Amino acid sequence: MTKNKMLLSWIEEMAALTTPDEIVWITGDSEQLDQLRQQAIATGELYKLNEEKLPDCYLHRTAVNDVARVEHRTFICSRREIDAGPTNNWMAPKEAYEKLGKIFNKSMKGRTMYVIPYSMGPVGSKFSKIGIELTDSIYVVMNMVIMTRVGNDVLDALGNSNDFVRGLHGKADIDEENRYICHFPEDNTIWSVNSGYGGNVLLGKKCFALRIASYQGKNENWMAEHMLILGVEYPNGETKYIAAAFPSACGKTNLAMLIPPEIFAKKGYKVWTVGDDIAWIRKGPDGRLWAINPENGFFGVAPGTNIKSNPNALHATEKGTIFTNVVHNLENNTVWWEGLDKNPPTKALNWKGEPWTAESGEKGAHPNSRFTAPATNCPSISKEFDSPNGVPLSAMVFGGRRAKTAPLVYQSLDWVNGVFVGSIMASETTAAASGAVGVVRRDPMAMLPFCGYNMGDYFQHWLNIGKDVGDKVPKIFHVNWFRLDDEGHFLWPGFGENLRVLLWILDRCEDKVGAVETPIGYLPKPEDINLEGIDVTEETLKELLSVDKELWLEDTVRIEDFYNKIGNTVPKELRNELTKLKKKLS
Repeated sequence: MTKNKMLLSWIEEMAALTTPDEIVWITGDSEQLDQLRQQAIATGELYKLNEEKLPDCYLHRTAVNDVARVEHRTFICSRREIDAGPTNNWMAPKEAYEKLGKIFNKSMKGRTMYVIPYSMGPVGSKFSKIGIELTDSIYVVMNMVIMTRVGNDVLDALGNSNDFVRGLHGKADIDEENRYICHFPEDNTIWSVNSGYGGNVLLGKKCFALRIASYQGKNENWMAEHMLILGVEYPNGETKYIAAAFPSACGKTNLAMLIPPEIFAKKGYKVWTVGDDIAWIRKGPDGRLWAINPENGFFGVAPGTNIKSNPNALHATEKGTIFTNVVHNLENNTVWWEGLDKNPPTKALNWKGEPWTAESGEKGAHPNSRFTAPATNCPSISKEFDSPNGVPLSAMVFGGRRAKTAPLVYQSLDWVNGVFVGSIMASETTAAASGAVGVVRRDPMAMLPFCGYNMGDYFQHWLNIGKDVGDKVPKIFHVNWFRLDDEGHFLWPGFGENLRVLLWILDRCEDKVGAVETPIGYLPKPEDINLEGIDVTEETLKELLSVDKELWLEDTVRIEDFYNKIGNTVPKELRNELTKLKKKLS
């Protein structure tokens, strides 16, 4: 397979620790993958669905105690605690290796260790990075084959290099009291044990593509961001690209796969999906920032995904997809979840595998049930999806969910101010989230759970990138689709209509329209947002674009508290931006 001595000796070391009965290298060959699927079907790890209705699709159920990412069991194991920062859980590397080593010890006895060579990004691209995941789970193998580029060509691209991320995953006993997801940024290593849930065990996903990659990016002068990438194609055939960061439950996937309103589609506007979750961004030969999506698939939340809310995402699941913790429709051997349609099956098993009907009053699918679908299935996938050079960014957008504070859209005053805007990103909890409603949660750049090092140093890295790129940096904006009126109704329709805001953003990037300067940044003139064919009055738009200085002044107190939690590593430039904002608001 490979003569890479560093890779082979590491695998030997991990096999000596975990003592599998057999080691199998994943080649990416379809015959090998078919055999593994048959094995997984025989053990019940995967269940084959209706080949006519859902070709090459499978159902999987995780353990009942293992259904989501476990942030309190996720650690950054840097040598110095300050390098992990106060927003991450920290464990000393020596302690983590010893603690997890005891759990991993002989944990694969009687099992097979699968060696998965994978590339984050197109194989051979200068943007891309290589990882090797060792796992005892066929479910992980099958998901990684969808989510990343897997196979022998990855080993060929790696050659004799030591530049690969070492990932060790073991199901062990799926014991939640001994479940750990540990990242060793200085060692290019991830260890995950006692979980079988995708977010904890598909080590190319958040673990590598954000936590480890963000640290790599800091050291190598590039960015790993929790951002979608989309392209807006104009009627003249020109396409402009936007990267955007949103906390959870803020419409990220819907925006990535946006379908233009009919009035725009008829004129020839199209929206193309480059990525729905993660962007790796580098300075290109032309001096601009270019982005790739390092992933190869979508790991999407099933509940709420339907033909109205996100048709492109739903179509992406129609073949070659793994469904996790959804309802098994026994009537036709397909799947169902809450929000898919209004016709729940009458004969079904819930996500735990128990007989279920909608009349039971309990949800059939787990609220965090998932689909793992190949990106190439998506009808809106960009022709640049596999481009080794990525796409050039015109704009970067931050978003949040604020009832009254943030306007529909505003532009930062410059790059430094834009970094400030990203650093204070926030959302208010909704009834769907656990805990109190309306609590403001800060999630800078939507990276709070995913930054592999100190958040203050991360802000500084953004500032450094701006200095390096200079006047070719993308313009930075903030959007809020969730502004409410006094009765609690949404003022903006959202979904496809968000294209109207994106077009204003892109017009601003080319100085095609003016703007109104306010204490928080540049706001659109109401006449520059196209309201043709939409049930939004100019009066409502003015309300959407209003800035309540009192609310913003209140917010600056919370921003200061948040900065103080991060501590001395917050760059002075951002504290200066906060001071300037307070003065302007006063």
